[in-house]
Amino acid sequence: MGALDGIRVVDLSRVLAGPLCTQTLADHGADVVKVEPPMGDETRLFGPPFDAAGDAAYFASVNRGKRALSLDLSKPEGRAVLAKLLDTADVLVENFLPGTMEKWGIGYETLATRHPRLVYCAISGFGTDGPLGGLPGYDAVLQAMCGLMSVNGSETSGTMRLGVPIVDHLTGYVATSGILMALYARERTGKGQRVEAVLFDTGLSLLVPHAANWFASDRAPRLLGSAHPNICPYDKFKAGDGEIFLGVANDNQFRKLCERLGRLDLGDDPRFLTNASRLAHRDALKAELEATFALHQVDALCRDLMRIGVPAGPVNTVPQALTQAHAAHRGMVVSEGDYRGVGTPVKLSQSSANPTRRPPRFGEHADEIMAAAGCDDDEIARLRKTGVLHDRPSRPHTPSIRRKTG
Repeated sequence: MGALDGIRVVDLSRVLAGPLCTQTLADHGADVVKVEPPMGDETRLFGPPFDAAGDAAYFASVNRGKRALSLDLSKPEGRAVLAKLLDTADVLVENFLPGTMEKWGIGYETLATRHPRLVYCAISGFGTDGPLGGLPGYDAVLQAMCGLMSVNGSETSGTMRLGVPIVDHLTGYVATSGILMALYARERTGKGQRVEAVLFDTGLSLLVPHAANWFASDRAPRLLGSAHPNICPYDKFKAGDGEIFLGVANDNQFRKLCERLGRLDLGDDPRFLTNASRLAHRDALKAELEATFALHQVDALCRDLMRIGVPAGPVNTVPQALTQAHAAHRGMVVSEGDYRGVGTPVKLSQSSANPTRRPPRFGEHADEIMAAAGCDDDEIARLRKTGVLHDRPSRPHTPSIRRKTG
């Protein structure tokens, strides 16, 4: 059994942070009902590549393990169906613009009166109030606003967006953590509560150690490429057949590195004796190390260094990362039928996760979900006829590329 077996989640969220949160809950046994708007989750169109049914691979990355239907919540009849779903739900997750749920009469205060045990999770860009309250938030914009881009890149490249949507991703885990805390608190109090996960807050929380450095020194961090502002050598280096990343965090590790490279002269050099002195002469040290690394093959060097306690790894491509033997050993690539995805990083010793259930097609489980909520065949047919319940996305166009590419 999964740790969350018996927990029912109504997922009104779209795109990334919310769906990632609810996918994590589903991986660990929660029954997650994904309620999409008539046009569907936008990520179904974030391609190519698309699968054979026309859904983008992006959608599949954060929506496995869920059941799906589509409701028009702007209509009273749609909200009436939602009310039935919430009668047996433990958790509601939504990422509408702040105020949308209140406009429809289904905000937290209203729902808490009807469903006092409900844990209500609201995900937004900036929260509900304050100078930026209620405004839309997108990962890359938050990376820029929260200073993350200012510490990513080199003096040559200038500031750069991180190559993964890290603010959205971590916000998804913030939401998951908050939901689990609220469920735990409910065991003591018998009452649910509102959980708030905000991209702006998450983005600022990622400024480790840059915020602390600024608080202590009043000096703004500068671009260092792949190097660390407080540790050296902690950087990417060229080697004989590729690139290697070193994570040398103390003087003992540096001495071991010098011994393995046959460069005891570096360990004895006054410029490199301590972390502080290495930071002051980081460019000179990098030149010395790269001259020596040029004589070594990446894989063999990384293997030898790790065995003596010096953290080092090859700079892999995405395919290389996902086809590592250890990725398979850790269950971090999962598959079922034609579905392949990244496994769950949360592993429990006595509660099994099931991260292999494929993502749902649009409206795939509408009939079974509606029937379980107490709707008979006539009512389901009427809701379809009146445009409350949708079996196909009401889009102006559909993807022209249907097959997976790349």
